[in-house]
Amino acid sequence: MHDTPFFPKGSGLTLTELAEMTSAALGEGVDGSRRVTGISTLGEADASDLSFFDNPRYAGDLAETAAACVLVAPKHLQFVPEGIPRMVVKDPHAAFAAAGRALFPAALSPGPSTAERAISAKADIDPSARLEEGVIVEAFAVIGPKAQIGRGTIVAAGSVIGADCRIGRDCRIGAGVTISHALVGNRVILHPGVRIGQDGFGYAPGAAGLEKVVQIGRVVIQDDVEVGANTTIDRGAMRDTVVGEATKIDNQVQIAHNVRIGRHCVIVSQVGISGSVEIGDQVMIGGQTGVNGHVSIGDRAQIAAVSTVAGDVPAGARWGGTPAKPVREWFREMTLLTELAKKRRAPGKNDE
Repeated sequence: MHDTPFFPKGSGLTLTELAEMTSAALGEGVDGSRRVTGISTLGEADASDLSFFDNPRYAGDLAETAAACVLVAPKHLQFVPEGIPRMVVKDPHAAFAAAGRALFPAALSPGPSTAERAISAKADIDPSARLEEGVIVEAFAVIGPKAQIGRGTIVAAGSVIGADCRIGRDCRIGAGVTISHALVGNRVILHPGVRIGQDGFGYAPGAAGLEKVVQIGRVVIQDDVEVGANTTIDRGAMRDTVVGEATKIDNQVQIAHNVRIGRHCVIVSQVGISGSVEIGDQVMIGGQTGVNGHVSIGDRAQIAAVSTVAGDVPAGARWGGTPAKPVREWFREMTLLTELAKKRRAPGKNDE
C-alpha cells in the first residue's frame, strides 16, 4: 500500500507477532523478525507489506509479488512459488483483516474532522445536556437539551444530537449525522450523513386527502452496531425501531418505522426494509433487496441480492428472486425459463 497522510504507516509488527496474533504458521525459511508496516494487494505490495492469496485466479500476481509475506491457506500452497515468503493459516482473508486492524487502528471508524481533542468553542451545547469526561465535540455540532453522551465518544463536525437522546460510551458519530428520539449503546459507529430517529412514513386516507399518522416511538441501537454513510433509520410509530447488538449496516440503507433487527446481522447497501418487519439474529440481506412490510425473517436466513421479500422467510433458509423463494427453487425456475426461451427461437435465427 502506498504511504499516504490519511493512514500513515507506523512501526509495524514482526511476522512472528502477526503469526501469533492470527494463529498462523510461518513457512519454512521465513524470517520471523522481519517487520511489516503495511497491507496491500499482491500486485501492488512492496517489501514492507503483508498480502494474502485465496483465489487461484490471482496465481500470476502471486508469482510476481514483492510482498514481505503472503497469507495462504493449506489448500492453496501448491500455487505458491519457491522463494515467496508465506504464512499458512486456515482463513487468509480473516487473518489479513485482523492484521489490517492491528496495523491501522485509525481506519476502524470515522476519524476526527478537526484537530479538536475536547469540546470546541464553536459547538452549540445546551446547558442542560450531560457529557461525561473525555467526550469530544467538534465545531458546529449541536447537542440538544437534556441529551446525555458517555465518555470516549466523539461527535464530529456538523452533527446534531437531539433533545433527550442518550449516546453511550466510546461511540463515533461521523460528520453531519443527525440523531433524534433515540437511545444509542456503547461503541456504536455512525458514518457521515446517517439519519436516526426521523418520523416514519405513515399516512391515512381522509376526506381532504392523505392525513399524517403521528410517529411517537423511538429508535434503540444496541452496543457495537455500525451504520454506513447516508443510511436512515426511522423512529417507531407506537413501538420502538430496534437494531440489535453487533449488527452491521452498509451505506444507503432505509429502515422504516417499527422494524426490529436482531443481533449480528449484515445488511448490504441500498436495502429497503418496510415498516414492522421482524428480522432474527445473524440474518444476511444482499444489496438492493426490498422487504415488504409486516413480514418475518428467521434467524440465520440469507437473502440474495436484488430480491423482493414478500412473505415470511423461515429460519436458516436461503432465498432469492422476485418474489423471493428458496434458492434451489429459484435456480430451477431460471433454468427452465432459459430452456424455454431457447426452444422458442425461430430456426436459423441468431441470438440477439
